[in-house]
Amino acid sequence: MKVQGPSRQLMSEINVTPFVDVMLVLLIIFMVTAPMMMQGVDVDLPNVEAPAIPSEEERLVVTVDAQRKVYINEYAVDMDTLGPKLSAIYRNKGGKQGVFLRADASLPYGFVMEVMGTIRQAGIDQIGMVTESGERRDKAPGG
Repeated sequence: MKVQGPSRQLMSEINVTPFVDVMLVLLIIFMVTAPMMMQGVDVDLPNVEAPAIPSEEERLVVTVDAQRKVYINEYAVDMDTLGPKLSAIYRNKGGKQGVFLRADASLPYGFVMEVMGTIRQAGIDQIGMVTESGERRDKAPGG
């Protein structure tokens, strides 16, 4: 009598279920973290055609919106207290802190220069102006 055992055939199909599971988990992670990538106060930045400058360190962001409200990162400050607060932050960081200035495009040039002067009086010489590239503005919804 001949005993039949389980057949030893090669499986020629790939099981895609684990692959789909991993892709769905990654999709969910990106969907949850994408809204967290947006930061700061929404302002209409001016257009430029220059390439972006890479940054090696975390810098403070001073934002001025269309209503002339001033923010350090996301915290609102009065124009009168901007200088002393930046000066205190600058001292705490060891005197090596730079600032990115995000100013709404509709603001008068003189007001932006006044904010820059206040930043310089606080002892900060490294000031970077944040702008949008022309390509990004053209692709923005409603713009």
